[in-house]
Amino acid sequence: MISVEEALDRILSRVSVLGDERVPLTRALGRVLAEDVDSPLDMPPWPASSMDGYALLSRDTQGAAADAPARLAVAGRVPAGGMAERPLRPGETFRIFTGAPLPEDADAIIPQEDVRLEGGTLLVPRPVPRGDFVRPRGEDMRRGDRVLDRGRVLSAADVGLLATVGRSPVSVIRRPRVGILSTGDELVDLGTPVGPGQIPNSNSYSLIAQVLEAGAVPVGLGIAGDRLAEIEARFRWGLGCDILISSAGVSVGEHDFVKDALARLGAEQHLWLVDMRPGKPIAFSTIPQDGKGAVAAFALPGNPVSAMVTFELFVRPAILRMAGHGRLHRPIVTARAQEAIRNPDRRRGYLRVTLTPTDDGYRARLTGTQSSGVLRSMVAADGLAIVMGNTTIPPDSPVKVLLLRPNL
Repeated sequence: MISVEEALDRILSRVSVLGDERVPLTRALGRVLAEDVDSPLDMPPWPASSMDGYALLSRDTQGAAADAPARLAVAGRVPAGGMAERPLRPGETFRIFTGAPLPEDADAIIPQEDVRLEGGTLLVPRPVPRGDFVRPRGEDMRRGDRVLDRGRVLSAADVGLLATVGRSPVSVIRRPRVGILSTGDELVDLGTPVGPGQIPNSNSYSLIAQVLEAGAVPVGLGIAGDRLAEIEARFRWGLGCDILISSAGVSVGEHDFVKDALARLGAEQHLWLVDMRPGKPIAFSTIPQDGKGAVAAFALPGNPVSAMVTFELFVRPAILRMAGHGRLHRPIVTARAQEAIRNPDRRRGYLRVTLTPTDDGYRARLTGTQSSGVLRSMVAADGLAIVMGNTTIPPDSPVKVLLLRPNL
């Protein structure tokens, strides 16, 4: 067996960033930018009002007071999307709205709630400083400014900025396509009655959900029975994907054919058996493709929790690496044990815990039984407590927890 860290090193050293594709902005959120973006314009392209109010010359309001207001003739109107018909003259004001360009020669705005009108005359009860409520030309960006760097994960604000500079479609790193195969004669898929000795196929669906959460595109390869030729055929169907994932059939039993099926496809195996609990039997291989690099293949354990935990630790970082992300791993926090957290196995444990926020951090508590077949232990889990083998974390002692829920 090898350590989790060594297994990760072997995996990440053999996967690389995929090529780029151009997508409309409506599909860019969360994608990794594949190009630097420079602004082709000043924004705003002219001085603009940041309030509904009146554009004026600041010098016309010098000495204004509540009992002796400056009196300005309302000589025009500038709506958003329009332009003043002529420059502003001394002693005049133009009604103006948020986002509208300032009339030529105007240098300040006074909000509409600070003034009053008498017929066609505006009464200004105070001096208005030059530049008040004016967005200067290029306040947001100047032509030629680098506004977004390659490698950035695009947020909603980034998408808005790309729209501002007219960059659509935009070049992003391609999302990995991930083929997902469940193996086992005992599996029954949705819509089929569960007979004697059979169990529902849950792994395909939990893995599809994890693939989606990681930002990749799942490709269902169905269920293969415990027959070498059938497993090989399903894998062969998925060779157009960037990653293949199977669950079950990876141990040393007489019905475990996954590694042999991958070998028939020319796979080179880089690891098998990791010193962890749950999830010791996991294999990682690469399948060379003529002129197209290699397909990464993960053979995960069959128990539902083992499959999900090994996905989190090994497959998810590989997906993120392929998609161009710089941050590959879930955050790890230090919590305090709410009660004793025991790992009686000699292998490092990744134990499902709930986390309760407190004034000084988190309190961690096991979700219940840690059997790798109890899927509800993952349903309740906020994170995975990382506990060395044959170790008990006493109550109120620190424990490292890998966060599973992004909202935490």
